[in-house]
Amino acid sequence: MRTNFDFAPYRRSTVGFDRLFNLLEAGARDDDGYPPFDILKDGEDSYRITVAVAGFRPEDIEVVAQQNLLTVSGKRAEDADRGEYLHRGIAARAFERRFQLADFIEAGEARVENGLLSIALKRVVPEAMKPRKIAIAGSTAANDRIAHQERALEAA
Repeated sequence: MRTNFDFAPYRRSTVGFDRLFNLLEAGARDDDGYPPFDILKDGEDSYRITVAVAGFRPEDIEVVAQQNLLTVSGKRAEDADRGEYLHRGIAARAFERRFQLADFIEAGEARVENGLLSIALKRVVPEAMKPRKIAIAGSTAANDRIAHQERALEAA
């Protein structure tokens, strides 16, 4: 009996166990490698997932973004009027590809061009989570006393 287990909470609270979690997740995954995909880092906080969807029209593909999960699925409509295939090398089977997203990653625009589905991702950290610099103030009363004593010494 196979059960799905989400290791994401443990990844956030441990350091140095990434390889172990990758092995555990890879063993639990039913991944046949279809359709192939690339992940590209466009900039400091922007990424792009490109999925090969040759033969699929944009209306045959569905992209769903949930919290920390991006699901790309496709189901091709039947080609009833095309004729009889002698060889079928272009895969036309339905697919579902899931991508675990890190915290604060948001999916943006998705477009199909030249048989490739491209999905923009951006890391958006809330203001409350960003580091901020705190100014350090000195004691003005102590500074005033020191300045007063220095003036008294200079006058003497």
